[in-house]
Order: sequence, then C-alpha cells, then structure tokens
Amino acid sequence: MTHRAITALLMASVLLLIAAAGCIATTEEKNEPVAPADEAYARGLAEYGAANYRIAEERFAEAYALYTGAGDADKALTARNGIFLANRTIMEFPFDRSAAEAALREGVPGITDAAIAEWLDTRAQTIVSENETLYFLSVAENYLYAHPDEKQKQTAGGVGFDYIGRYAWSENRPEHGPYVNPVRYAGVERLEIPHEALPSTGILKIWFPLPVETDAQRNVTVTNLSAPDYIVAGPFTTGEIGYVYSEIPAGAVNGDLVLTADIAFTSFEQIFEDIDPAKVGEYNTSDPEYLLYTRSERNIEITDAIREKAREIVGNETNPHLQAQMIYYHIIETYPYSLVPHLSLDTREPKVAESTHMFETDHGDCGTQSMLFAAFCRSLGIPARALGGYQMIMAGSPGGHFWAEYYLPGYGWVPNDLTVAEAADWVVMPEEKRTAFKDYYAANLDPARLVIQKNVDAPMDPPLPDDVVSYRVVRQSPAIISDTADYDIEIFCTSFTISLEAID
Repeated sequence: MTHRAITALLMASVLLLIAAAGCIATTEEKNEPVAPADEAYARGLAEYGAANYRIAEERFAEAYALYTGAGDADKALTARNGIFLANRTIMEFPFDRSAAEAALREGVPGITDAAIAEWLDTRAQTIVSENETLYFLSVAENYLYAHPDEKQKQTAGGVGFDYIGRYAWSENRPEHGPYVNPVRYAGVERLEIPHEALPSTGILKIWFPLPVETDAQRNVTVTNLSAPDYIVAGPFTTGEIGYVYSEIPAGAVNGDLVLTADIAFTSFEQIFEDIDPAKVGEYNTSDPEYLLYTRSERNIEITDAIREKAREIVGNETNPHLQAQMIYYHIIETYPYSLVPHLSLDTREPKVAESTHMFETDHGDCGTQSMLFAAFCRSLGIPARALGGYQMIMAGSPGGHFWAEYYLPGYGWVPNDLTVAEAADWVVMPEEKRTAFKDYYAANLDPARLVIQKNVDAPMDPPLPDDVVSYRVVRQSPAIISDTADYDIEIFCTSFTISLEAID
C-alpha cells in the first residue's frame, strides 16, 4: 500500500470516527460514545490533513499514550507511526522568519537586508504549518551554493582541488575505456545502537547496506557478518541493490547492538569520452531493462512538464548520447546544487517526487540532481538511473553520494556526476581547468566509489512494509524498523560508518 493509499484509508477512518461521534449519524447513532484515544487519533489525522503538523504530532502522541495505557498495542503502533510521520514532515524546518534571517546573517557575512528578503520570499525552501511559513535548516548554506561568488569567498584557500581533480586532470589518463585503472578497496561497515536506545522487547528488523556488483564495481566480497543466526535474507551483492536483512530479538542483545561487515571490491575508472554518436545502436524498446529504466517511478517522475522541458533542452537533436549530454550541461548550468529536506519529501502527502521537487523549486543535491537528469532522459526514451553509495573523490574517507548513468546500445551504461562537476564552481580556478573538470564528469567517472544501489527506490526482499514510516529513497544507511520502540529509531540514536582503504 502506498503512502497515498494509506492517507486515503486513514482519512476514511476519520469520517467513520466522526460518524460515530454523531456529526453525520442517524438519530439512533448520535449517543454512541467515542473513546478518547480514537478521538485524539482522528484529530491527529485531521490536523495533518490541514497542514497543522505540530498539532498533529501532539494529537498522535496523546492517542499513543491513551492506547498504550489501555493495552491496545495495535492502535498504539498506528498512533506512534502518526507521531513519526508528522515529525519527519516538519523536523527539517526549524526556522521562523526571524530565525531564518538570523541564520542568513550569520552564514553569509555582509548579506544585505534586500538579499535576505529576496531569498526568503522567492527562493528558500519552506513548509507551512499552522498557517506559519517555516524555513529549511540549510537556508544559509543554500544561499551560498546559489551565489558562487559568495561561496568562493568562503572556500578561498581552504579547498585542495588538485586532489579532487586527480582523475579529471590526470596527464596519464587512458585515451580509451571503458573500464580502466582498477582500485581494490577493503574495509568495514559498522552500525551501532546504544543499549539505552534499544527497546526492551520485540524484533529489530534491519536492512543493512552492502556493495553490489556493477560493470564498474567487481569482485565484491562480504565476510564476517555479525549476528549470523539472525540473518533472514542475504547477503545480496548482485541485482539492483546490495544488503543483508536480519531480524534481531531485542531481548537477545546484551549491551550495545553492534553489527559489522567486512567488505572488499574492485572499482574501475570509467572512460566513455570517445563515444561516436553515429555508432550508437537502436534501443530494444521491449527489453525488460529498457522498460524498467524508462518508466516513471516514485522519485524519478515523468510528467508532461518534464517531457516538455526535456524537448526544449534538446531541441531538434535526436541522438540519445548528444541529448543526454545536453541535459547534463543544462542541469549543472541551471540548477545550482543545494541541500534538500529529504525526510519531509519522503514523508509528506501528497507525495512530491524528488525529481519534481528540483524541477519546480530549483533546489537539489546530488541525489535530486541525478534523479532529475534521469527523469529528463527517460521522458525522451533514454534509459537512465540514479546510483547511490559513497564517494572518496572529495576526501579520503567515504561520503554519502549519488550520481547518474544513461544507457547507449553498443556502449553500455555511461556515467556522469553532476554534483562533483558543479563543485568546480565553488572555488577559484582557471576557467580552462573548470571546463575540463566538468567535461570529464559528463561521460567519465573516477574509481573512488562504493556502489550500494543501482537506482533510487530499489526494491528489496523482504520489502519495507507499506505501513511503516521509513526513509525509502536510498539505502546508504540501514533501514531499521521496530514495532516496540517509542521513538524513531531509524534516525535517532544510531551510528552507521564505513571505513575503507585502497589496498592495491
């Protein structure tokens, strides 16, 4: 069941509760009592539907306490999920107008009142709750990303871009690919939940991310998985996404819960800059993979507006490689990188796809930029996807990241990295080096990567249950579900780290 279907079902339950209260009841029904817990829950649903998210969270919390006190575990769980839903919807928007103004003054030295007003009135990411406009927590950082001159002032002398550009500017880069310069990585993934944060009863269901085999990431090994007796499915290192699924009884955990996996893989640099557009083959439009990567998805959404804009970008060009290249340059020149309220976008109803959020607001980070690229390509019949995992190009330690690929018959999956390319705008450098850097990431990719999933919203088996509140877009960190925890264990009081070293 989708979030939309869940919302429809919940709103239907509100009507039933209202009817039971006598508002639309027959004469015989008017005296039927409504349990205080049911009434509080119904009010929570109504407040959420009216975009009163903070009040909704309070009403759901009231219902949760009442259901728990009455020993109704099933309804208590539903109310608890309502708390999580409302909280995730609004938690990334902590600033009222005055606080947002203060954040901009602190984060952007010398910013004028007029610039603050223009940004908050026309560009900042906002949400309305209780009829009050609230501002995204990264309001100042996103102003800087949208104003490269200001961003460059803050990065002057502090960014060693020669390290970041070590592949793009390499004088020894092979002229032909596509898969060269292999690097073998080995390391450890580690999830830790403190003992005091664990529920005392119930089952912890954990989808733990792992490397996945791709054309550019090979010879994946996973060893020394923790708690092997509680592994239910996997480990999976082929297919669309890498993970292992475990069900761990809370009562079986002594002390902190620590899960680890030793991982190793070989990552290849990808060189596709010698593609001859005339040699690109014809798509088999009945192939299952073609159909999979040209359809509209939860966060890569093909709309009429997306189709119209994609056609505008490519004009009369019909070659899929040249079309994809035009889309790449359009995005990095038109949609500046910015941080995004992912939890809210993933939770809020009606659902807004991440690609559509960027298209409509001009805001997007690495994942959102890659999803919009894929949406534009798919709308033109070019298979495309947004890959997720970690990068080691910006620094030696892994950092969560997304990039994109599009498929060309006769060549395979061609990579690009819109966000890393755009990072060249954040520092002062000669224009020819900036251009060379962006051109490299238009159809090539460094080997400093760890791929977890080949596309956003990649399905897992068993899947995340439809009725739980869980971050569904990416699996760079574990999905954690507990029916007995009274707080959102997936995003609070957990630590997930990956340590990697290049071993040859």
